[in-house]
Amino acid sequence: MVILTKHEELFMLTIIRLEEPAYLVNIRNFLLEHTGKDWAFGSLYITLDKLRKKGFVETYTGEPRHTQGGKAIQYYRLTEEGLRVLAEAKKLHDVMWKGFSLPISKKTAANER
Repeated sequence: MVILTKHEELFMLTIIRLEEPAYLVNIRNFLLEHTGKDWAFGSLYITLDKLRKKGFVETYTGEPRHTQGGKAIQYYRLTEEGLRVLAEAKKLHDVMWKGFSLPISKKTAANER
């Protein structure tokens, strides 16, 4: 069983959730919107590159665009192995979270009175 880091899992889920092809800018924007964290491009690239090296994500280059100064954009998508590992992670989370309810500490209960 492969255990993903929280960043790896978030990034893989983001790639799946994006309805348009996933690239660095829209991955960052999606994560900012949903986590409230302003991710540095460097940290995004490092994690995505690790996922690529592990075989969970693959990249492809789009056509050059004039809006990008004539540069082609690198896109990301999950591989079959990436989808399998992500499904395993969900299964593990479901087992670990099953029946969980947030415990109320005595201090919290006293403050609510």
